[in-house]
Amino acid sequence: IFSMPKKKIEALEEVKRNYVRMALESGNYSSIARHAGISRTTLTKWIKEYEDEVREQMEDPTSAIVSTEPTKEELKAKYEQAMKLLGEKELEVAMLRNLLKKTQYRP
Repeated sequence: IFSMPKKKIEALEEVKRNYVRMALESGNYSSIARHAGISRTTLTKWIKEYEDEVREQMEDPTSAIVSTEPTKEELKAKYEQAMKLLGEKELEVAMLRNLLKKTQYRP
């Protein structure tokens, strides 16, 4: 049986990296996996694949979540930014799942 090589779709890879970052930052893999709608085993595989790259991004001061002594306003702005990004990612995941369903079940 002929099998196609797995082609990575960059949008999906970015979603995976974002969930890996959330898991690494929170330390709560089970909660992040549930939120992503995947098994903890799948999240662990993603972490193995992307951890080095994600940790490198996390160490970059320009991508820091908050300053060392954030003000209430900074925390609120970061929270609002994070919620906006999370909403966008959830929408992206939903759209990709719908697309995947449509391509898998063609008559």
